Amino acid sequence: MSRILIAEDDKEICQILTDFLESYNYKTVCCFSGMDVLSVFNQESFDLVILDLMLPYVSGEEILCKIRKFSDIPIIIVSAKDLVLTKVELLRLGADDYVTKPFNLEELLARIERCLIRNQKTLPEMRIVSGDLVLDTQSKSVSIRDTILSLTAKEYQILELLMKYPNKVFSKQNLYEAVWNEAFARDNDVMNTHISNLRKKLGDEGWRIETIWGLGYRFIKN
Repeated sequence: MSRILIAEDDKEICQILTDFLESYNYKTVCCFSGMDVLSVFNQESFDLVILDLMLPYVSGEEILCKIRKFSDIPIIIVSAKDLVLTKVELLRLGADDYVTKPFNLEELLARIERCLIRNQKTLPEMRIVSGDLVLDTQSKSVSIRDTILSLTAKEYQILELLMKYPNKVFSKQNLYEAVWNEAFARDNDVMNTHISNLRKKLGDEGWRIETIWGLGYRFIKN
């Protein structure tokens, strides 16, 4: 059963979408503010996001940009804004589709199905393997030689992001803002602490998280 995150501040619209999509065997979770969307997205696994632009606290545009820093999940924008330039800009930022309010539920369903089918064709392996280190993106678990490691949620998110893009250098700011979803302070030592703890827990495989002095960190796959 595919899980859909609905980001919509209008509770009536959210309920209509929930009732309709669940009648087609989709599991839905509703969020009514931008801050809730980012928090829930990092804690749970979803297959698609329906994203309204006019959300309180954090706008839909900001959410789109933040999610695209670390995820390729299909995102369908639903908005009353009908300007061509707005649609083009959002598609360039990484939106997969754009639906204008008021919308037809059947049309939205067809767009959801198309996005999910298209994404399945390019869906990466659920297991990312490097040497004896195995990260399972479905169960959100990490193991070494079949022994499950006890990682915190933040440690897992950092490792998953690094392993998904091996050899790519991430600055401390990139990693922090992608995982914590808040602005990075120059004197923030949180990332150093998490990387250090993560290396210790990885043991013999800890060398794969390499420090690039003055730039950040990268994951060595081979």
